[in-house]
Amino acid sequence: MYKHPSIDRDKMTPAEGLQILKEGNQRFVNNLRENKDYPSLLEKTKNQQHPFVSILSCSDSRAPVELIFDQAIGDIFSVRLAGNIASKDAIGSLEFGIKYLKSKLLVILGHTSCGAVKACCDHFKDASITDVVAKITPCLDQEQTTADLRNSSNAEFVQNVSDLNVKHQINEILEHSEIIADLYQKNQISIIGGMYNIESGEVHFFE
Repeated sequence: MYKHPSIDRDKMTPAEGLQILKEGNQRFVNNLRENKDYPSLLEKTKNQQHPFVSILSCSDSRAPVELIFDQAIGDIFSVRLAGNIASKDAIGSLEFGIKYLKSKLLVILGHTSCGAVKACCDHFKDASITDVVAKITPCLDQEQTTADLRNSSNAEFVQNVSDLNVKHQINEILEHSEIIADLYQKNQISIIGGMYNIESGEVHFFE
């Protein structure tokens, strides 16, 4: 039976939260999902929520965080935007999840073959999509290992930019959120980046 709601989340450490995500992802990869009593979870969470993790991830339909980490109602405070970008609204949402809902862990999760990253690599412009691409664009200059074929046709280049984008968005959050930066500096929360492989289903967490 699904057991995480019975864990005292006020006492849960960021490391314990990360381990829960890792174990859940392994269950997902191996098609060993835990049974969940959803009526019970609805009852437990009807008046309050206490997600153990806040996740900024991509809107991509192939990367739903509750599924890939085998979590359920009340576990994840999920913020999803194309390219997992740390926009002002995204940062505000994460501040709410961390300061007021008391998540101890913040994960910035990218994924392979990201359409928003590919659009950035191709300098794509169209209406408001341009604003999304612009928040990833600094990563193009940061990627200095690829000399030729610096566009979406080069899968290695796209992946390098995707990895850099996760780290860039973490820096954006720390630079523009006094709330999150303060809690992080006081070691009250942990922040980690990760990359989800849409082919294998595996999540690789960055050091």
